[in-house]
Amino acid sequence: MNQWPFIIAAYAIGIVGTVAVTALSYLRMRRAERQASALTRRD
Repeated sequence: MNQWPFIIAAYAIGIVGTVAVTALSYLRMRRAERQASALTRRD
C-alpha cells in the first residue's frame, strides 16, 4: 500500500497549521500593541 498521500497530507496540515497560528499571533500582537499605545497616549 502506498503511504505517500498520507505523508503529504500530514505535512500539508502541519505547515498550514503553523502558518495559521503564526499569522493569528502576529495579528493579535499588533492589536495588543495598538491598544497599549492608546493607553499610554491617554495620560
